[in-house]
Order: sequence, then C-alpha cells, then structure tokens
Amino acid sequence: MFVGLVVKQKQYIKYFAIAGTVLAFIANLLDVQQGYGVMHGMVEVSSFSVLFNAIAIASTALYFLLCGSAFEKVGEDVADYFALIFFILAGIMLTGAYSNLLMLFLAIEIISIPQYILAGADKKNLKSNEASLKYFLMGSFTTGILLMGIALIYGATGTFDLREMGLGTGELSPLALCGIILLGFSLAFKVSAAPFHFWTPDVYDGSPTVFTAFMATIVKAASFIAFMRLFHVSFSGGNISHHWQLILAIITAATLIIGNLTAVFQQSVKRMLAYSSIAQAGFMLFAIVAHNEMSSQGLILYAAAYSVATIGIFAILLKMNDYTFDGFNGLARRQPLVAVVCAIFLFSLAGIPLTAGFFAKYFVLSAAVQQGDLLWLVILGVLCAAISAYYYFRVIIAMYFKPGEADAQGVTPGFKAMLVVAAAIVIVLGIFPNLLLQFL
Repeated sequence: MFVGLVVKQKQYIKYFAIAGTVLAFIANLLDVQQGYGVMHGMVEVSSFSVLFNAIAIASTALYFLLCGSAFEKVGEDVADYFALIFFILAGIMLTGAYSNLLMLFLAIEIISIPQYILAGADKKNLKSNEASLKYFLMGSFTTGILLMGIALIYGATGTFDLREMGLGTGELSPLALCGIILLGFSLAFKVSAAPFHFWTPDVYDGSPTVFTAFMATIVKAASFIAFMRLFHVSFSGGNISHHWQLILAIITAATLIIGNLTAVFQQSVKRMLAYSSIAQAGFMLFAIVAHNEMSSQGLILYAAAYSVATIGIFAILLKMNDYTFDGFNGLARRQPLVAVVCAIFLFSLAGIPLTAGFFAKYFVLSAAVQQGDLLWLVILGVLCAAISAYYYFRVIIAMYFKPGEADAQGVTPGFKAMLVVAAAIVIVLGIFPNLLLQFL
C-alpha cells in the first residue's frame, strides 16, 4: 500500500507484490519449524494448514506474474489493488487454521470486504458497479446468517472452540441443529453452491476480468477449506453427520446440474467460466459431504489444480479483444503456443487424464464412494463431468478448427514462459499427485 506513495512508475509495483508473496511463502514454511499446535485457542497450525497456505501463496504469485500487468488497465490506484489482494490473502491464511468460530467469522469477513471493493474497481463501468452492489448486499445478508448460526451453536454448546463443542455425544439439540444448518447455508453462499449461486455469474461477469481471476480461484478454494474444516472437525462425530449429510448431498446435486446445464448455453467465454466455476464447486462439495482422509487430500489437490488452470485461462482471456467463443476462432494459427497451453488448462478443468484436474476429480469422487450411500451422487457427478467436456471443448474447437482472425494482444515472451510453467504444473500434478499430497 505504501509503495504507491513512493513508486511513480505503476508497472514496477507488481514486482514489490511478487516479492511480498515470496516473503509470505518463506514465513509460512517457518511455521513448520515452530512446530504444530494451537495458539491461544484461536489458530491451529497443522501440516494441512501449512500446505494449503503454501498453495494459496504460490497461486497468488503465479496470478501476479500472469495478470499483474493488467492491474494498470483497471484504474489509477494500482498499489491499492495489490494491497487489497494481500488483505484477502491474510484472511485466506486463517481459513485452514482457525480453531474457533470467531476466527472463522473474521477470516470470511477479511476475505469478503476487499472483494466488494475490487468488484467495483472499474468505477466508470455500470456492470462493475452493479457487480459490487449485488455482491455487497448478498454478502452482508449471508454474514448475518453466519453470525446467527454461530450464536445458536454457542447457545447450544457454550463454547466457540471447534474441538470442545462435543456435538457428537448424546442427543443433538434443536438449537445446535438450526445453527449447523444456518452455518451450512451461509458457507454454501460463499462457495457459490446452488441455490445460493445467483450472484456468481453477475459478479464474475461484471467485475474487472483481472479480479474475477482471483475471486473465482484462490478465494473459492479458501472458502471450501473453511467449510470443510468446520464440518469435519466439529460436526462429524458420533451420529451427528447424518443430520446434515443428505442436505449437503442435495445441494451438491443441484449445484452440479445447474452449473453444467447453464454453462452449456453461454455465448461469452468469461460468463461460461463463471457458470463452470459453479459446476466445479459441485465437485469440491463432494469433499465436504464425504468426511474421510481421502476427501481432505482431494480438496487440497482440487484447490491447486483448479486455481492454476483457471488463473491460466483468465490470463489468456485478458489478452483477447473479444470474450465470445467466436473471439477464439483461429487462435491456434496466430498464437500456437498460447492455444496449446489454453487447451491443457481446459483439459484439466474437464478432468481429462494426465492433467491435475483428473486426479482432483478422482480423489473427491473416491472419497464419496468410500463414505458409502452416496453412489447416486457419484454417478451424477460422472455424468456432469461428461457434460462439462462439451462447453470446455467448444473453446478448443474454436481455436483449432474454425476459421478466424483471433489474436491475443501484448503476448510477451515472459508471459508465454509463465504460461508454460503453469501448464507444466498442471501436467506434473496430473502424473504425480503425491508430489503435493506427501506433505500431508
């Protein structure tokens, strides 16, 4: 934030931001040296939280390298945009580590408030203003629901501590059940699960594309990590999980169906990615419905695979003049390398083997199979993955098989190198997922 006062050349600010992510990454690794444990009953450092934080920081660094130069096109306050992203990152650091419901509330708020500002950063654009207002109003309501849920849980258990609630022992009180449902619904809004997804396409489409890339990836993954931690640590003991499992399974099914079927009919690639992010949320919800070891592995892998691939596609989209499918016609002739990399990212999102997206889907679906009595949901998930191939492949067909003069503006050798690095990460994780999962 203060760099903006000193540095007059706006294009240099992103290098300070990249240096900041490197420092954050090192600080995160130093947590391992300190040893794992709970600090002041508020934050719990574990191998899971350190690994997720490492993924979030590394993805943010990749995002700055690929999309950082686009910040200048949004408006004057480049340093402030970077500062807001770091504020969001501070909230994300808490999502995998909170051990207290108040810390969960703080994490969600620290993530949300800068997003409302970033959504409306393009002040002269009406769609951006609309996105910001919609997001702010809906987000404020759901924060109220979240707090009400926390209050009811506190009333039922007398504690905010995740591990001391003891909800699995004895009969579940109606107060606690209402609290669990309210918390589930408010977090379902944050991860844009149906039927709480209506804000997503408008907000993602209206916000400046460079910020949509961050909102739809790292922020969404962090919200899922928060969701999973709450439900797996506090609400999974004894006979408690069957109270909420069916509700979440139905939400998962609705999210998969609505996300995939609406994405099929989109004409703009940016809007298609907004709906496909709802569909991807459906797959990530499998990791919450199934609470076993495989589900946490699956969600970590999904967070990495989905973030890298989607940031890559948005980085390419930022260079395009036309966001419609026709805008990609013939891109393979003009920019062969960009088209190949884009195809790899789309393969990963569709879950094609040899890409990280395949193993991510495999792990979350296997977790649901292990859980038992969720086979109907797994079959639905596989069918929806097949539908998703249709709209992802539309972009590939446009790039390779349709005549056109699509071109990407301002594609530098450095940008191409970073795209190749991102594509390499997607392929390496698709062949050796244990490179990441061994740290758990």
